[in-house]
Amino acid sequence: MSPRIASNIISAILNLPNTLQVQVYFHLKLIHQDPDDDKFVDCAFKSNAHFIVTQDHHYNILRDIDFPKINVIDIDSFIKELSK
Repeated sequence: MSPRIASNIISAILNLPNTLQVQVYFHLKLIHQDPDDDKFVDCAFKSNAHFIVTQDHHYNILRDIDFPKINVIDIDSFIKELSK
């Protein structure tokens, strides 16, 4: 993907009415198996997200961490949540 395409995609996402941009000033470092995933955990914590939707098994560690409590659900569970 070129930088121009990436920039256009980011701009489109940021202009959606249901998107919130947050600045993260800390790094929880909770995903030891794949530290690149930590940025999504940090954003979820900062934005007080209800959950992270992922099929990535590295996030399963979050189920065993009491604080910060960040819920993880798979795509099927997310679709069920949307239909409530």
